[in-house]
Amino acid sequence: MTKWLHGLISAFQFLSRIPVPIEIHYDEQVFKRSVPFYPLVGGVIGLLLYAISYVSEAILPALPASILILIGWIALTGGLHLDGLMDTADGILSHRSRERMLEIMKDSRVGAMGVIVCVLYLLMKFSLIYMVVTENRMGLLVSLLIIPIWSRWFITAAITIWPYARINAGMGSMFKGTPIRYVIYGAVVSTLLSLIIYDVLLMNGFSDQWRLMLLVVGGMLLIGLAAGVYIARKLGGQTGDTYGTLNELVELAGLMIVVSYYHFMM
Repeated sequence: MTKWLHGLISAFQFLSRIPVPIEIHYDEQVFKRSVPFYPLVGGVIGLLLYAISYVSEAILPALPASILILIGWIALTGGLHLDGLMDTADGILSHRSRERMLEIMKDSRVGAMGVIVCVLYLLMKFSLIYMVVTENRMGLLVSLLIIPIWSRWFITAAITIWPYARINAGMGSMFKGTPIRYVIYGAVVSTLLSLIIYDVLLMNGFSDQWRLMLLVVGGMLLIGLAAGVYIARKLGGQTGDTYGTLNELVELAGLMIVVSYYHFMM
């Protein structure tokens, strides 16, 4: 039980900036045991984001409220996944050899392509958040709760689907050999959390939201698989940076599906 508790603590400390003032000893086994709890971290992040949206929309117009939601989204993770997105963009968009791409990604300095991709990504994410805020509160609930859960689960899937790309050890190498059952545990957690959210929607008279939830989850996973295959072909596998990249791309895909759904339904 203590080992799994350490895994839970590790998941929150690694994936978020949510204060968990408990010191634990980190090793490969702790990192691997943290994997099933990634969706739970996403669920807590989603709840906090929804709280931010509820308060900000009560006191501010839609535009600044949307900016605050985006700021909260970044702050709750400490920009961890955005950092991975920028490093991956610098490497892959350099169009160099596989080895050189990995070297570029390891460089702590951010290049021009990383900055450009990050700015464009944030602009797109902000515009999608704004559209959801202005058009449909139930869509916002699905966006802020469902998307962070399944995007974190997809990280766990990526860990087992693709090999680790680097020869030299990096942070991502700590997850090598993660048992597939841990990913299955994470899928169970994600499904249970999604059912709880759907139950809340049912109690509020929104029984038709199951279609949107299925579209969002299915679309996120398909986009994630496509992006993962592309990255793996370029790099020969995944790294810690590309796990973060996949999380960001999957989140963006989820938001796009929500906005598209209400655009065609209205």
